[in-house]
Amino acid sequence: MALPRVLEVEAMDTPEEAIAYDTMDHSLANRAFVEDLLAAGPDPGWIVDLGAGTLQIPVLLCQRFPGCQVLAVDLAWWMLRVGWTHVEEAGLSGRIVPCRADAKCLPLPTGRFRTVVSNSLLHHLPEPELALREAWRITAPGGLVFLRDLFRPEDEATIHALVAQYAPGADPRQQQMFADSFRASLTVEEVRTLAEDLGIPREAVYLSSDRHWTLCVRKAE
Repeated sequence: MALPRVLEVEAMDTPEEAIAYDTMDHSLANRAFVEDLLAAGPDPGWIVDLGAGTLQIPVLLCQRFPGCQVLAVDLAWWMLRVGWTHVEEAGLSGRIVPCRADAKCLPLPTGRFRTVVSNSLLHHLPEPELALREAWRITAPGGLVFLRDLFRPEDEATIHALVAQYAPGADPRQQQMFADSFRASLTVEEVRTLAEDLGIPREAVYLSSDRHWTLCVRKAE
């Protein structure tokens, strides 16, 4: 049985929080996310990234997928501001558009986008079903939804072991942020239940690493 869920802050919107997050080494997880997304076969054109943070994944995605542009959505203004430096350094300001918006209530049209993605967003939300519903709403018929996040372990010992394994060089504050993210995350069963409520098959949600779940599904035409 998993630990009880302990919520963390929904939007890390101070300069200190954004910089602390940005300077953590997310490279391994980001590369895996982009490679797995590309293997799922996204269509060329606009990709919506919900909870885009400091825009590391949009930059990597544009570098690996020349046919795409990314609408990078995040509620935290400071995350987007810090992330824009990565966009400019990569010369991608013409292909990545930052959008400060709430993933639980998006100012985007229904059924418009062929690919909607998210990495490590849902664990920040007290009502993750709202963001999942919005992601599904804005996806076009036949479009791809590809979401990934941490899953909540069964005990504190597992959390400490995962932090030690994947954030050994992080400072104490960053390691605390990482541990808190595990405590705030959903279990695979919880995500499957939320997906089922939208008519998404349970098997679309699966364990994809020793710390992540993934939801990968195409919306019916």
